[in-house]
Amino acid sequence: MTQPRTPKWRQLADEVRRQIEDGTYSPGSALPQLKPAAEAAGVSYETMRAAYKALESEGLVRSVKRTGFVVLQAPGRRRVTRGTTVTRDPARGYVFPAAARPDEPWEVHGRPVRSFVPAPKEVAEHFGIEPGTETLRRRRVTSPAGEPPFQLVDTWLSPEAVEDAPQVAEASTGPGGYLDRLEEAGHGPIAWTETIRIRLPERDEAQLLNISTAMPVLETTIIGRSARTERPIEVTVRVIPGDRVELFSELQRARSARWPVAPVRPK
Repeated sequence: MTQPRTPKWRQLADEVRRQIEDGTYSPGSALPQLKPAAEAAGVSYETMRAAYKALESEGLVRSVKRTGFVVLQAPGRRRVTRGTTVTRDPARGYVFPAAARPDEPWEVHGRPVRSFVPAPKEVAEHFGIEPGTETLRRRRVTSPAGEPPFQLVDTWLSPEAVEDAPQVAEASTGPGGYLDRLEEAGHGPIAWTETIRIRLPERDEAQLLNISTAMPVLETTIIGRSARTERPIEVTVRVIPGDRVELFSELQRARSARWPVAPVRPK
C-alpha cells in the first residue's frame, strides 16, 4: 500500500520551520509576503497562507497588520508543580503556586496599569455586580528576566474591597501588597480557590503576550473570599501561552492501591 502524500502546505510549513530553526529567519524578522512566496514556491496563495497559519498555530510566527507574519522569539517551556499551598515571603507577602523558581529574578514588561474598566461577565458574577460595572483592575505582564512575556496577570478588586481599603487602588500598596491591605481592613484571613482552563486568547491578550490569537492559553483564576462577609473580594486571572508551560503533579497511592497487592481470597 502507498503511504498518503504529505499535503503541499504541510511540506512548505516544514521547510519554513527549518529555516526559522537554522536562523535564516531570526526572531523579529518578517517572512516573505504571501503572494511572492506562493509564486516562488509554485503554489496558490491559499496553500502558502495555510503553511504560514500552521506555523502561527505552533507559536513560531504571529500575523502583524501591514507587516505580515513575524518570527517570534522561541520561549522556554517551564514545568509548574501544581501544589495547593500558599506560602508567605517576609518581603513580598503571600506567594501562590506559580512558575517562578526560588530566587529567580522576574521583570515587568511595560508599565503595570491600574484602571477602572467594565467588569467582564465572569468577574461581575463573582462580585455580585452588573456586567460592565466600572471595576478596579490591576494589570501587569511579567516574565523571567531576559525572556519574552510569560504571563498576563489581571487582579480585579470588588467595589467593597476598594471602599474598605482605598490603598489597593494606589500604585504602591505597601509591604505585603493589596492582600495585606484587605486583611488589615477586616477581611482576613482570606480563603482562596483556584480553577484552571484552556482557551483561546482575546486580541488584546495576544498583543500583550506577543502571540497569535490562534495560540491556546492556560488560564488560572484565583478567587479570594473575605472571612468577614464570605463573599469574593478579589479575582486574579493569570494567562500563560500554551507553548510556555506544562503542569506537573506527583501522584500518590491511596491505601487501596498499596503494594504488594493484597491477594483476592476466593469466596
